[in-house]
Amino acid sequence: MTKPLDGIRIIDFTHVQAGPACTQLLAWYGADVIKVERPGSGDVTRSQLRDIPGADALYFTMLNGNKRSLTLDTKTQEGKEVLEKMIKTSDVMVENFGPGALDRMGFSWARIQELNPKMIMASVKGFSDGHSYEDLKVYENVAQCAGGAASTTGFWDGPPTVSAAALGDSNTGMHLAIGILTALMQRQKTGKGQKVSCSMQDAVLNLCRVKLRDQQRLDKVGYLEEYPQYPHGSFTDVVPRGGNAGGGGQPGWVLKCKGWETDPNAYIYFTIQGHAWEPITKALGKPEWATDPAYMTAEARQDKIFDIFATIEDWLKDKTKYEAVDILRKFDIPCAPVLSMKELAASPDLRKSGSIVEVDHKVRGKYLTIGSPIKFSDLKIEVGPSPVLGEHTDEVLKDLGYNADDIAKLHAAKAV
Repeated sequence: MTKPLDGIRIIDFTHVQAGPACTQLLAWYGADVIKVERPGSGDVTRSQLRDIPGADALYFTMLNGNKRSLTLDTKTQEGKEVLEKMIKTSDVMVENFGPGALDRMGFSWARIQELNPKMIMASVKGFSDGHSYEDLKVYENVAQCAGGAASTTGFWDGPPTVSAAALGDSNTGMHLAIGILTALMQRQKTGKGQKVSCSMQDAVLNLCRVKLRDQQRLDKVGYLEEYPQYPHGSFTDVVPRGGNAGGGGQPGWVLKCKGWETDPNAYIYFTIQGHAWEPITKALGKPEWATDPAYMTAEARQDKIFDIFATIEDWLKDKTKYEAVDILRKFDIPCAPVLSMKELAASPDLRKSGSIVEVDHKVRGKYLTIGSPIKFSDLKIEVGPSPVLGEHTDEVLKDLGYNADDIAKLHAAKAV
């Protein structure tokens, strides 16, 4: 079966996480992604946090499936000539080098356009072009702090806290993938390529838009009624950290279930939505709360919200998180168990949906990785293993028109 991106060739000059997450997504959907790596070493994540000596680390394998690996030394003249041929025959180049690296390599945007006017140049950046921090080196947690996530995460009596989710890295890669697909669609209409970029700060900020909403509300009225600090606490002039409160205006909290003393994840998240209040009172055996003016509205409940959560937690004390959710779902109450990575890895639901897949690697053997988070009714996503370093070098060179003698010379010159 043909795939939507069949025929699209991508030069993948990315490393670590943000860029590889972007190009892996496109590879799943059919693009021929050629990962260009330094001979002898390759992407630094091949050796970072290794669990099997001599095998590529999971950090690499889980971000580079379905790609081809080409080793290339672009410091040599021969390597530059190979890259020129690749640019002439490719559709997209994705990079996350430091500022000016491609220019120093001899491949400025003007030069790339000269070689291929249809080329789409996609870049992961720390900050947008022209930003006062444009030259600042950015990693995951740096992006979370610069994008507003850390200042609004955690508890009000503690420091800013970063999330374990890759809001700066993989999130930026997925944003950039949308940009690349948009540029490809525009190229169909104009015949021209263009530059596309996504900064890690911007990608994090995009996921924090409800906090920007809250800042403007706070500026207007001086308080935020859905935050735990209201009505008895105090607000400054910045959006506070709200603990485990819901970000969408619905009060919610992480609550203990049976076994929490020994299991750090024996909790559920429980949300109190207005329309669900009456079912909640029935589920808890508190039907009188449904008609009591002190509890009937969200505004009336807010000053007693932690007392309400304490009552719910008391109801939960003899129920596991799974038992509790099975009861509450019958009342259409928004809730979920707090699932550990171990539980998610073993989840039959996620295996069935293809959200977690088992892949067989020629060196490390079987390993688990993430499948496509996007599901299609008429497209089967096949998640393949990551390539070993330089696995497809000769194959790619043949695709570019090099014969056996040419390839031997490139190897002898240590260009590949």
